[in-house]
Amino acid sequence: MNMLNKQTLTIATALFLWLAAVQIAAAKKPAAGGGGNYMQRGIELAQQKHFDAAVAEFTKAIEANPKDPRGYANRGTAYRQAARAAVAAGDQEGASARYQSAMADFSKFVELASKDPSAYLDRAETEVELKQYDPALNDLNKALEIKPDNITANKFRGFAELGLSQWDKAVADFTVFIQKKPDDLQSYDRRALAYRGMKNFDAAIADYNFLLSKNPNDVEALTKRGYTYSLMLQYEKAIPDYEAALKINPQDNDTFQRLQYAQSMLAKKNASPPPAASAIPSPTPEKPSIFASIKPLYIGIGIVALIIIAIVVRLITRGKPEETSHIIR
Repeated sequence: MNMLNKQTLTIATALFLWLAAVQIAAAKKPAAGGGGNYMQRGIELAQQKHFDAAVAEFTKAIEANPKDPRGYANRGTAYRQAARAAVAAGDQEGASARYQSAMADFSKFVELASKDPSAYLDRAETEVELKQYDPALNDLNKALEIKPDNITANKFRGFAELGLSQWDKAVADFTVFIQKKPDDLQSYDRRALAYRGMKNFDAAIADYNFLLSKNPNDVEALTKRGYTYSLMLQYEKAIPDYEAALKINPQDNDTFQRLQYAQSMLAKKNASPPPAASAIPSPTPEKPSIFASIKPLYIGIGIVALIIIAIVVRLITRGKPEETSHIIR
């Protein structure tokens, strides 16, 4: 699994961890009467992680007061938490069914409380977990339209933008959240991923440095910083990060493979280039002699011409009297 895919998968995982305590604490409190006792009991069961039992209590509260949006909000939250537990247990079918039930409840919540930003936020959380990023953006934009200072909506929108590879927008939303919550380490990690998607490697390194300043043994931050250095072709910096991560978790085969790759690339980078082969001058061709340049065809033509001249001369001189000899007898 390459690093990008691995980190895309951790978006939802990190989201679950961040939400677990928040949602139990933020369960909407019951009003007196109208199913209030069922609602209170459901909240207590959810806090004890008995999510299916909590769903049953919230269902009773809804039956007692079907126009109360809090019943749908709380039951949707219980369904979503039950879905996460099913995912962790490897029960994909059970998780899918519970997620769909959560979506139905949050849609009813939106219908009954269309001016409540938390209705859109609750539905958007589920959409992000289901990788339905476009509808999630619509809901988060609506939540921010109703309440512009809802920084939780900024953070969730950042998750959706990561899923859509809208790196610059994700950086902006996580930065807004960090400005208000500077100790939220997860936002630095997610912003670093967005920076890396933008190929702004220096900014990504700065966020990983911050994380490691808080926890030098953060294996994920070490591995991700090492990977970022590799993308920058700075293998000499990537190698110590991978080695430090493997010292903490020697069984991480992915990091071991990345270490081997960085080492091989560094060795290749540092290898001395082979000496350039000296150019061997090609011999200068000898100029042909005048006789060598005379082709046989020309010789033949010359002989024929001489024969013709001889015949012509013979014909001209035939029949003429020979001159008298002046020899003394």
